[in-house]
Amino acid sequence: MDNRVEVREFLTSRRAKITPQQAGLPAGPRRRVPGLRRSEVAALADVSVEYYAKLERGNLAGVSPAVLEAVARALQLDDAERAHLLRLAQAADGTDTLTRPRRRATTRQWTPHRSLQWVLDAVTAGPACVRNGRMDILAVNPLARAFYTDLYATPGNQANLARFQFLDPSSRRFYPDWETFADMAVAILRTEAGRNPYDKDLHDLVGELSTRSEEFRTRWGAHNVRHHGTGTKHFLHPSVGELTLAFEDLEMAATPGLTLTVYTAEPGSPSEEALRLLASWAATHETPSAQQSSTT
Repeated sequence: MDNRVEVREFLTSRRAKITPQQAGLPAGPRRRVPGLRRSEVAALADVSVEYYAKLERGNLAGVSPAVLEAVARALQLDDAERAHLLRLAQAADGTDTLTRPRRRATTRQWTPHRSLQWVLDAVTAGPACVRNGRMDILAVNPLARAFYTDLYATPGNQANLARFQFLDPSSRRFYPDWETFADMAVAILRTEAGRNPYDKDLHDLVGELSTRSEEFRTRWGAHNVRHHGTGTKHFLHPSVGELTLAFEDLEMAATPGLTLTVYTAEPGSPSEEALRLLASWAATHETPSAQQSSTT
């Protein structure tokens, strides 16, 4: 990813989202740009118009943390957007060890160590899996393999949730609220692009999805990012029907860039019973094997 392009498009898109009223400024007549003018952002951040214009051209190298914080306040960035801006600045400086041209996951063919697989297999009440920032699923417990049966059944998908989301028609059945899941997927990839701009595999994935899916391409151009850590999601599984599941995302300290996700159902709910049925189904049906190695 080109850091200057990422910075320019991110700052421009955030500026376009804020109205003068939201910023406490008079709207004024004959505004020719959506959102705020550069001069207005500069005034709110207490920097010169020329300096802010340089930032919006994509030059964040050497910018002080105080200025970045001021710009974040002026643009009313949320926590995820602020973190994304700081990552872009660190990448421009070459000071963030996570964004240098070194792969954050150490080997090209990544296989979960035995103790991690034991941990996953010990989770028996809900699907548990490990993914990277590109949304490749790298390791699963048996219930997750059954949960993602359509994902693994798709030829050429390579167990990638974003590719499944945008290129596999069965995703629209699996995700009843498809639009929301699509927004989440792109925001996760956009966040990863800011965190790890030198990831060629991510660049290739974005290129593939942009070429093959207009819905992805439109969302990618919005430059939205988000923190994706906990919540509730709704699914429609082909074998057990409707599922409402809570999830927790846990960053793996031993392998930066990987996330452990565990899904669970409310005790006593129909979804808990459906997960029991899914576990029973998984025990009596052969499911496609999860990828035991993946590009990371």
